[in-house]
Amino acid sequence: MLYAAMRTDEPRDIAFRRIILSIPPGKVSTYGRVAAAAGYPRFHRAVARLLRTDPPDQLPWHRVLGAGGQIKLRGAAAREQRARLKVEGVRFRGERVDMERFEYVLKAWEVHNSPPL
Repeated sequence: MLYAAMRTDEPRDIAFRRIILSIPPGKVSTYGRVAAAAGYPRFHRAVARLLRTDPPDQLPWHRVLGAGGQIKLRGAAAREQRARLKVEGVRFRGERVDMERFEYVLKAWEVHNSPPL
């Protein structure tokens, strides 16, 4: 399964993109929840790979976090993600996003009702 998550898969990646695009400003989700809402539970690594390889400003990459609201990026990228989230009004509890207030509840049906990419 690990290898399957790391392969490029156009239909799967399109589903991930649609879910990520559904996250509104000021809200966040996790890699795992994006994968599950797109119909690919346990493919959180594939979501992370997509966000690393897509052009940086095509998707609101900064709205996708690790489990529990943790920023998984390092260095300047982590500082950029935190700054973008703060601009959108997202607040932190220490190093983690306050998920009780800012987590967006994803709906799997959004994949099917989204406009084409």
